[in-house]
Amino acid sequence: MRADGGRPAVRPSRVEGRHRRPPRRSVTLLRAALAAVAVTAGTVTLVSATGGGAAPVPAAAAAAPPAPVVLTSPVADTVAEPVQVTAPAIGLDTDLVDIGVDAAGALVPPEDYGQAGWFSAGPAPGDVGPAVLAGHVDNKAGPAVFFRLEELTPGDEVLVTRSDGRQVAFTVTEVAAYPKTAFPTTEVYGPTTGAELRLITCGGNFDRSRRSYTDNVVVYARAV
Repeated sequence: MRADGGRPAVRPSRVEGRHRRPPRRSVTLLRAALAAVAVTAGTVTLVSATGGGAAPVPAAAAAAPPAPVVLTSPVADTVAEPVQVTAPAIGLDTDLVDIGVDAAGALVPPEDYGQAGWFSAGPAPGDVGPAVLAGHVDNKAGPAVFFRLEELTPGDEVLVTRSDGRQVAFTVTEVAAYPKTAFPTTEVYGPTTGAELRLITCGGNFDRSRRSYTDNVVVYARAV
């Protein structure tokens, strides 16, 4: 996805037919509010790894914006940022970098295809709210960091290590694929009552005319 992982949601681009996957922060509520603002500011898209046209992606492809966020707790002075994510079931182990959106409201994935990114305007993993991680699915050279993301299943474990030394364990609750033209923004980015995690990349078929994937894959997980 080039998390949202088309310009998820991320900048991935698997060449159809060349690479096949098997079938199938307490974040201050202020940061959560900023995330909602980022989403409602405009449609977020992910850039195709091979360049060219962009297609709408996870951050705001859906028409309905996230529900309003009400600030009810003091803002923390510092935030423990996530530095690493692992998912043993699919052999995922990568460090994390901060990612954001560009002037057009597109979520900008890491430049390194082997590295995932954390949407730093939103909650940090382990804090209340939906923390968002995004990464590429592949590029012309082959599989990228989130190539096997779609293989995760409910019950699988995802571990996130933070800069304060804390490791937060999440359990996958759902794995879903959505057309980039009908991304469920509220469901993915809306406020939650506890600490949750979203991992986003590209999926579906590769549209050669737009040089982008047709779908976004979203993994939902909850802190345990």
